Amino acid sequence: MAKAKKKVQPRRQAKAKRPKQSKRPKQKFTFSHQREADFEQGLRSYAKYRDLGIAPATGGMVQAHVIRFVPPFRPDEVSIPHFHDVEFQMIYVLKGWIKSEFAGQGAHTFRAGSCWIQPPRIKHTVLGYSDDCEVLEIILPAEFDTVMLAK
Repeated sequence: MAKAKKKVQPRRQAKAKRPKQSKRPKQKFTFSHQREADFEQGLRSYAKYRDLGIAPATGGMVQAHVIRFVPPFRPDEVSIPHFHDVEFQMIYVLKGWIKSEFAGQGAHTFRAGSCWIQPPRIKHTVLGYSDDCEVLEIILPAEFDTVMLAK
């Protein structure tokens, strides 16, 4: 007597519920190759930024850039509490390490391969970074305010 084969159901990945969204701008194809000449002084004097061209490709919906921290770490210049008025902010450490403190979350040291999300408007302070520290930062929306706070 032959055994009946069991029907195997394929595994399904859990899907996150997609929030209702307003009409998003049309996105365009873009790419960016690393060139040393693309790192420029930007928002902070202790960091150089390489814009990845995502903001114009998403109609201002998303900003993405590589941040290269300038050595040496100077607490008086860098360790100023602040927050960013954003909807979403994700950071991924590409090289080195960075230590930051977040309101209600304590201090954390992130090394190459570490990733974190900063909730909108969370107060935070950079406490240190290695001489070779580089991070990838993705922010929504592309244009946002940084609010500096008293120490």
